[in-house]
Order: sequence, then C-alpha cells, then structure tokens
Amino acid sequence: MEKMIVAEDNGEQIANENEYNVDHLGNNGNDVNVELTGCEEKELVYGIADKPPVHVSILAALQQALLALSGSLVVSLLVAEAVCASDDDAVKAKLFSSTLFMNGITTLLQVLFGIRQPLFQGASSEYIVPLLLMKTDGNNFCSNTVGNSGNARANAVNATGSVLSAGNTDVVLDNIRSLQGSLMLAGLLHAFLGFTGLIGILLRFIGPLTVVPTLLLIFIFISKPVIKFLEVSWPISLSTIAIGLILSLYLTKYQMPVPVWTRKKGFHIIRYPVHQVFSILISIIVNWVLCAVLTHFNVLTNDVNDVGYKARTDSRLDIIHSNPWFNFPYPGQFGVPGFSSAAFLSFLIATFISVLDSIGDYFACARICRVPAPPSHAVNRGILMEGIGTFFSGAMGCGHATSTNGGCLGAISVTKVASRQVFVFVGILYLLFGIFGKFCAVFITIPYPVLGGAICILFGNFFGVIISNLEVTNMHAGRNIAILGVSTFIGLTIPSWAQSVGKPVNTGYTNVDTICGMLLGNPNLTGSLLAFFLDNTVPGSRKDRGIDAWQVKDEEEEVDRTVYLEGYEVYQPLCPRRWLGWRVMNYTPFMPYKPRHRGDYDLAL
Repeated sequence: MEKMIVAEDNGEQIANENEYNVDHLGNNGNDVNVELTGCEEKELVYGIADKPPVHVSILAALQQALLALSGSLVVSLLVAEAVCASDDDAVKAKLFSSTLFMNGITTLLQVLFGIRQPLFQGASSEYIVPLLLMKTDGNNFCSNTVGNSGNARANAVNATGSVLSAGNTDVVLDNIRSLQGSLMLAGLLHAFLGFTGLIGILLRFIGPLTVVPTLLLIFIFISKPVIKFLEVSWPISLSTIAIGLILSLYLTKYQMPVPVWTRKKGFHIIRYPVHQVFSILISIIVNWVLCAVLTHFNVLTNDVNDVGYKARTDSRLDIIHSNPWFNFPYPGQFGVPGFSSAAFLSFLIATFISVLDSIGDYFACARICRVPAPPSHAVNRGILMEGIGTFFSGAMGCGHATSTNGGCLGAISVTKVASRQVFVFVGILYLLFGIFGKFCAVFITIPYPVLGGAICILFGNFFGVIISNLEVTNMHAGRNIAILGVSTFIGLTIPSWAQSVGKPVNTGYTNVDTICGMLLGNPNLTGSLLAFFLDNTVPGSRKDRGIDAWQVKDEEEEVDRTVYLEGYEVYQPLCPRRWLGWRVMNYTPFMPYKPRHRGDYDLAL
C-alpha cells in the first residue's frame, strides 16, 4: 500500500522513504535535488488508522467542517420556523448553537466509540421532510394555543438570565419542548435497534437494492435546495466547481513541491499532494476572496431583493452581530421536555429512513476507504451511538436528530484523506463552533454560490459512490433492473402527487388525514419500503442481490491486501483487548467476541 506516512523523529516530521526519495546535494542542504519515486496515483493519501501531522489534520478537519456548516444551518432554521421562532433571533441563535455543539459530541462518539469509520455526524437531512411538512401543514404548531403559559413564562429565561424573546415566547418554548420529548423517545427507539442487535438481523434482508433507491431519492430531494445556492451567481458557482475538479481530478498524478526545514536535515523539499488534500478548501478560499474583491468594487448588486445579493461577502454580516460571543448548550435549557404525537410519528419515520441512510453510508465509506465491509457488531454499535446522539439532541432542544452526513464521504473521495484523527478534530471544531458563536458566524458568511459549488462536488462524488454499491449486485438480472427502476420511479411519483393535491387522504379525521399525507408525501419512505418489499419477495439469489457481499463471515480471516488497504482491525472498539475476551461479549450484539490470548492486555486503538 502506497500512502503518505508521517513519522516523528525527535520531534521532527519527516516523509517516509517508501513514498518520497529526497536527495540533498551541496553544502548544508542549500542545493536540493528532489526525486519522486512514487508518482503513480494512490488510492488514499491517509488511511483510516493513519495519523497525519497535527497541522494537516486541523486544516483537513476545517475543510470538512466548513462543508457541513451550511446544511446544519438550514436544518436549524427549519426547526425555528416549525416552532414559530423565524422572527426570534435569540431563539434561532440558541438552536443553531445547540445544533453545532451536538454535531461535535456525536461525531466524537461515533468516531471513538461507534463504528469507528471516518464519518461526520451532523444535523440529519432526513428530518428536513417532516420539518417542512410540519411547517406547511394547516394544523401546525403555530396554530396551536399554549396549554400551560405559566410554565412557559417561567422557562422564558435562558442560561444567562436574559429573556429569549417577547410576546411569542410562550408558544415558541412550548413547541420546542414538544419536539424535545418526541425526539428523545425516537432516539431511544433508534438506540434500541443497535443495542439489541436488530440492525444486524435486518442486514440479512437489507442490501444494495434497498439502500440505493432510498439514497437516490434523498439526492433528488436535496437538489432543489442546492439550486438556491447556485442560482445566486452561476459564474462563481461554476468557478468553485472547476477549481475543485481540476485540483482533485486532473492533477492527481502530480505532487506539489513543498519546502520544509528541520534541525536534522535543514532546508529541503518534499513532494506532497497539497492541491488534492485541500482541493475543496482551496476552491472555497479562492472564490471567497474573489467575492470579496467583487463586493469591494461593487461589481455585485447592492439590491437586497435581487437573488445575486447573497454573493456579496457583506450580505450576512448581521449573523456575526446577532450571534453571542459565548453560549454553552445544556440539556433542558428550554425547560422540561413535553410531547407531541404528530411530531413523534414524523420523527419515527425520519428515524427509519435515517437508519437506512446510515447503513448505506457505512458500506459506502468502507468502499471509499478500501476496507472490508463493516461486521454486524460495528453496524449495531454505530446505530446505537446515533440513537444516543439523537436522544441528547432532543434533550438539548435541537429539534432534529444527528446522523451520518453523506457529504463527508464525497470529501474523502475527492481529497483522499480518510484518517480517523481528522474527524476527531472535526468534532472538536464543532464543539468550539457551538460554544463560541461569533467564531462560527464568520464561516457562515461564506457566499452562497461558493457553498453551492462545493456542495455540488461533494454530493456529486457521494452520488457516484452510492451508485457504485450496485457493483456487488448482478445488474444483468432483470429482477434487479426492475426493482431499482420501479422503486425509484414510484418513490418520485406518489410523493409528487400527494404534494400537488395538498390533501391526498380525506377520512374526516384531521389527525389521520395529516399523518397519511405526511407518509405519502415522503419520497424516501415510499421508495425504500417498496424496494425492500420487492427485493425480499421477488425470487433471486443472495449473490445476485448483493446480500452476500455485505455479510462478514469471519473477521479472523486475513483480508486480500490487493483489494483492501486495511483489515477488520479498523472496526475494533476503543477498549482494553482483555474485555473482548469476556464470555459476556459473545452475547453482546454491539461488541466483538475475541477469546483471550496471552499478552492481549493493550488498548484496542
């Protein structure tokens, strides 16, 4: 395996000689001759278990963090609208701060104790659909009266003792608390699936032909909001896309000369793929600066009603002013959690879709990182951690779950950086974003077309990874072609019809009509249920369906190093190895059982 490995030698970072051959000629290293010996294209620059230098890890983490920031902001704003707080800056700031803080907590939980893949846990996009449906429904939260205004007023004071808002505070806080209890219960059910091993059992019936249509429908839904970013300025959006693609695709066989100095070797040059590792970050910075220059010379429109106004770097400076310097989210900050049956049902559906999405992301991540498919105990542990994260997101009052963000896989595919250590830094950055509001607000001001271009690259790559999951199925089989096409098409047509008629079911009972409308209007649910049903009822072999390729038969078996860069050790939980030898682990669905051997007393990192 050829990849960049950086080792520490007396505090100095030097390039591994298996990758780079640097010859020094002349006096005191002043004359340098650089010979690159590993110039062919590498699968990854950093694998899952690799530990890049700290400065590289921080920059790569910042790149990942910036790309997911806008998505978290969108989901948080939808929560604010759903609870009638769209005009309450204090509540919106507090909701967004809680969202970012929980993104950091859940990312650290997943990377360190969950499935242990390089995955970012962010505000779940699956919750966009129920939140939009809550917002547009005629009997939404905003039309309700507050049942206990006295308690609402008692909780109208935040952690600093200042009033969150005036006038509408009672309704807003009551609605947030209704979402809190509903989301906490949905999170417990989510965690229950992983804790009991039900997910591992479901993997016997869920394969690529179920997951791929589900994720395809999510992409089709996401494409509409992305257009709102792109249409602000198509030239800047296309410039962002072009720079990112040139650096990540066209220049992959070239290594950039980087001057370094160490006490041992003095001044010398190493070859390092800086342009590829930081391709998205470079693209964002270049076009952000371009927007700043165009803003300074008033090339971009000053009309706030014009769609192109959001290409200006000063169009959202109010976010910096409105965000507090410091805010520490904590459970129960909006009061004692309440409950809403309509919200719970919506969250339950979103949780089901989120589980399918996460399973697809786990296997897609394994393909990108060139490691074996995750064993059932790792998948169970990942779903367990996502459920715990959802529970605490509810307790914090976020109003949405946190789940695996597919965009990070697109970034890994582009930058070839899959290090777990990078995502530990991503989690830390999001904790800082959530606590220091103005620090985060600076990055939120990135112009819309720049974000839109970056999102196109990431989700475009992730879309390709999702399609590649069909490689393990027999797409020459007529059943597979029919299942993929029919489930995807019906997953588009039924929700489109339900949304066009407004009220697809009229039973005379408002609650029943609302629930049925939400079910029929959700494209992910319709398509995934149909794909699951067809794949498990239409005759076909497990090999043709791709089920066998997603099953792990023996973790102790040596993996084929011509196919995989790393083995099953990447899925080992972070705990002393001797714990894995305890007999109880044989009956714990989310932990592997490793019979104890002499000397196995070190930490399974």
